[in-house]
Amino acid sequence: MMFTMMPCSFLFFFITILGTCLSLSSTHWLGIWAGLEINLIGFIPLIMFRGQMTETESGIKYLIIQALASSILMMGSLLCFSTSMTWEIVSLTSYNNNHVLLLLILVSLAMKLGMFPFHFWVPPVMAGLSWPGCAMLATWQKLAPLFLLASFIQSWTTTLTLTTLILMALISSLIGGFGGINQTQLRAILAYSSIAHTGWMAYSALLGDTVIKIYFIIYFMVSISLFLFLWSVENLFMVNNMSVAWTKTKLIQLLILTILLSLGGLPPFLGFIGKWTTIYFSTMTYTPLLIIPLILGSLLSLFYYLSLLFSLTLISSTKMTPSTPMMHPLMSQMPHPTPILITNMFILLLNLVGGVLIMFTLPFTEFMI
Repeated sequence: MMFTMMPCSFLFFFITILGTCLSLSSTHWLGIWAGLEINLIGFIPLIMFRGQMTETESGIKYLIIQALASSILMMGSLLCFSTSMTWEIVSLTSYNNNHVLLLLILVSLAMKLGMFPFHFWVPPVMAGLSWPGCAMLATWQKLAPLFLLASFIQSWTTTLTLTTLILMALISSLIGGFGGINQTQLRAILAYSSIAHTGWMAYSALLGDTVIKIYFIIYFMVSISLFLFLWSVENLFMVNNMSVAWTKTKLIQLLILTILLSLGGLPPFLGFIGKWTTIYFSTMTYTPLLIIPLILGSLLSLFYYLSLLFSLTLISSTKMTPSTPMMHPLMSQMPHPTPILITNMFILLLNLVGGVLIMFTLPFTEFMI
């Protein structure tokens, strides 16, 4: 367990949350920058708590990328200060003629989120982390940069900046789809899935605060449920080893199937609602053609999730033949009814039932921006 293997783990966890809250609640450029740095200081020890070489390598890579992004953000804030002569965040409409300033802010936040063309660090960093570290990297660490981006773009009226953000979001979705097709490592697949979802969330940020909140909350719940399950079967590393969990019980089969299809956005699961909301508002705000790359990237992501499920079924059926010499050692280490598994069962029902209920009861006219 993370909180028993590392001293002061709760302190670092609190520092991580504190940094995010400080950054989101600040109206001062230095407050935003300081919040992001405090979050980074608390997060680095959390992803290196086991002391393994792979975790140390991933932690250093993540530290370098985030420090570079923070430097670019500070450069943009200094340009804001030179323009307005105040550290307070005034309306960014006064900076719309300064394309360099806006692009610096956009680049820094995109680098922190792992969007195109700064997505290159996400798969190698996630490949070396533990499942709790992957969960925080894919969910909580996106919170501050994503909602800062959503708050900033409300006042951006320059065509160059908005067009750049739309292209980055659309290409991120495509890269997340194409990149995960030939992957054989589960963490790499989830890393490219995270890149694709980041593209969806960045695009939904253009459509209003409500859309991005709906998408992020659903993505957060589905991703946490998946990583909690993978944490409960800590010995998983390669994709084919997941077949051991697949053959254990019917409940685990249903759990894996539901969470992966929900994360892929297949209706009527809960993960589809966030994408449906984005598509609904996008067709009323922009041309429907812009949503095609996002849907294509989502279909590609769903393709490698289905391929993973098919391979699990075929491999597990092979392992159950009479010629199998002995039971795999992981069979004796599968999770029993623990709080983590009970939590996953609750989120399983939420994914199964929640998507259907929301689909038929959500009046989208109430969420018009």
